[in-house]
Amino acid sequence: MPVDIWLNAPLAESASRAAELRALGVDGVFTFEGAHDVFMPLTLAATADVDLMTNVAMAFPRSPMHLAHTAWDLQSLSGGRFRLGLGSQIRPHIERRYGSVWSEPVERMRDTVLAVQAILRAWQHGERLDYRGRFWQHTLMTPQFDPGPNPCGVPPVLVGALGPRMTEMAAEVADGLLVMPFNTERHFRERTLAAVDKGLAGSERPFEIIVEAIVAMGDSEERVAGARLAVRNLLAFYGSTPAYRPVLEVEGWADLQPELNSLSKQGRWRDMAGLIDDSMVDALTVSGSPADCARRIRTRFGDSVSRVCCYFPGYQVADAEIAGLVAALHS
Repeated sequence: MPVDIWLNAPLAESASRAAELRALGVDGVFTFEGAHDVFMPLTLAATADVDLMTNVAMAFPRSPMHLAHTAWDLQSLSGGRFRLGLGSQIRPHIERRYGSVWSEPVERMRDTVLAVQAILRAWQHGERLDYRGRFWQHTLMTPQFDPGPNPCGVPPVLVGALGPRMTEMAAEVADGLLVMPFNTERHFRERTLAAVDKGLAGSERPFEIIVEAIVAMGDSEERVAGARLAVRNLLAFYGSTPAYRPVLEVEGWADLQPELNSLSKQGRWRDMAGLIDDSMVDALTVSGSPADCARRIRTRFGDSVSRVCCYFPGYQVADAEIAGLVAALHS
């Protein structure tokens, strides 16, 4: 199973860190929309012999033309190893942090994906650009702004999704699905895969499913315990968000979401983490030694996904531990 690792390094060290991860056996690196730009580290890392992916870039504040140009250039820089992963975020962040527009997120994402794909096809195949969607219209492409066919091919466009409608839409129009990290095996198998099947509706076109796993890993009991403690903060943050309630609901924990949400509005982050018990950590993450984590990833997702993104939030993981995890997933 191919393995992608979060490119967690200072910007100036992005290229060297990507090369180090490649030397550990890692197949690819990914970035997400956090405290820094999502594309810049991948631009620097393109010199390393690794796959590159945004997991995810926020779609709604960006024009499809901007997204297409960036994806085109990263595909060229990396020699054809780039995936454009797009996500919707939630309304408060889109409106209040990005100062952008939020409405009908599923249909807006559909329109964005189709617009980006239309632009990429126009460049690659010389088609006339004439995309007219509900939210985006792209009808002008003069030679001065057309990069021409990409010798590395068209970069795939993937969608990050959790809910059934967004997941189904991704299966209808995108090249792949990025399964959000706040997930359990039961939710993934009962709801995510069902929505994918509905969206594909018997289609035999290539469709990639990439899962992101929250990993609490260590090479000793003490290190595993520290990692499990660290990931509770992230789980509490995710669990406070109404959009993630369906994951808690399927496990019988739906009442926890409004309680976490109330505490978040009071800034009581430590109290929130205290509500995440061991059974929740077990269900929402994979934890243990590198070999244990690899085995649990395979059990939970291995028969349904094409590759896995491993995320180590809030704690330091040793390179030797990463190498052990990757080797176990490759074997």
